[in-house]
Amino acid sequence: MIFKGVRDGKPYPDHGLSYRDWSQIPPRQIRLDELVTTTTVLALDRLLSEDSTFYGDLFPHAVKWKGVVYLEDGLHRAVRAALRNRVVLHARLFDMDALRPKQA
Repeated sequence: MIFKGVRDGKPYPDHGLSYRDWSQIPPRQIRLDELVTTTTVLALDRLLSEDSTFYGDLFPHAVKWKGVVYLEDGLHRAVRAALRNRVVLHARLFDMDALRPKQA
């Protein structure tokens, strides 16, 4: 299996980050098998397009919520990485767990 899981929709609340906010988060390596996707749809034309990131962020966006890392944006880039036999993806990770109050 490529990903840890596949789901339709985001289980976490809206984080309110703009593209500018995302650009301030440095990319890091994330293992594909640790990611849960937030969409079940894959468009073959976008998957095969060489310039699919021309107008967007070069790095996928992931959100950590309750210990799980969700791939919010960048499914096609993640699948392309898997097709190239890569096990990691360079992505921007927003850690929502760091914002939640600690429970005793």
